[in-house]
Amino acid sequence: MEKSKKGKKPYDYLVVGTGIFGAVFAYMAKQKGKTCLLIDKRPHTGGNIYCDSINSINVHKYGAHIFHTANKEVWDFVNSFVEFNHYINSPLANYEGKLYNLPFNMNTFCKLWGVNTPAEAMIKLEEQRKNYADIVEPANLEEQALKLCGEDIYNIFIKGYTEKQWGRSALELPAFIIKRIPFRFTFDNNYFNDPYQGIPKGGYNKLTDGLLEGIEVRLDTNYFYDRDYFDSLAEKVIFTGRIDEFFGFEYGELEYRGLHFEHKCLETDNYQGNAVVNYNERKVPYTRIIEHKHFEFGTQPTTVITHEYPGEFAKDNEPYYPINDERNTVIYKKYKEKADQIPHLYIGGRLGQYAYFDMDDSVEAAMNLAKKELK
Repeated sequence: MEKSKKGKKPYDYLVVGTGIFGAVFAYMAKQKGKTCLLIDKRPHTGGNIYCDSINSINVHKYGAHIFHTANKEVWDFVNSFVEFNHYINSPLANYEGKLYNLPFNMNTFCKLWGVNTPAEAMIKLEEQRKNYADIVEPANLEEQALKLCGEDIYNIFIKGYTEKQWGRSALELPAFIIKRIPFRFTFDNNYFNDPYQGIPKGGYNKLTDGLLEGIEVRLDTNYFYDRDYFDSLAEKVIFTGRIDEFFGFEYGELEYRGLHFEHKCLETDNYQGNAVVNYNERKVPYTRIIEHKHFEFGTQPTTVITHEYPGEFAKDNEPYYPINDERNTVIYKKYKEKADQIPHLYIGGRLGQYAYFDMDDSVEAAMNLAKKELK
């Protein structure tokens, strides 16, 4: 076991993964005079918020990442490394060639039903819902959605998109996936309700680089190839990878849905006029097209678009969406209980906690861990 002459290990913390959770913790540890070594199996830092620069456009390599939060402390923290712009997420939905505004608001209802006032929209929505009022305990996602919104919204906006996303019929999906459907009776296309929202000016790499400045990082380095050696380097381990992999899949593998991205450079300055356009029909194989320059109000002469395809998760691919059904929840709890018994180990991040976190959630969780651990 590698130690200094005094018997202390070379680093206070080994941080496995350079995504936003690990990077925030390492930064705060450094501020408290602690030494950290970060390792990552990928050839770059930043995890899924990493951006490629293509034709001077910051391309979100692993899908669209839009920072939004209601936590001013988190907002001020990330803005201390890079200034965020005023981008507001206002996605569109394409169904059979028609474009609708998201989230469901008066612009959507006006296009869908021809209504012009909130009162008219509410009446129409109740007319749609009343056909399913007898459903007391929805047996599946389809029944749950129909009870909440009726046929028009379900068939156009939810059914095909959700079935693509999860790779199975809505009749086979559990009802709890859709606990509620937010409706706005205002002409407001802002997808998020959070008061703070934007994209780092110059891309997310500036945020990651700022967090990791002056901290030792080893890339193309897989913890599992020599975990005994890496464990010997630090007093404590912050692990942000798959919790089931950490324990050798002892209780079984946790299930995920995967994503595949196809990036294309186009010789046009504006392909779709919006950063995100969803494609709701199941027969369209991708769920959305992202045009990256619009995240930063780009004026470049060319553009880069990304088709996002959902699919089955394979071991060599990146896991994206946890399948939080009863089976997986039971398995995760077993791993969590085992991890909690190891005093020198902290497991965090979306893979470690088997949850789909927004970026601000990961920042806040890392800050809270650091405050508790480094006090």
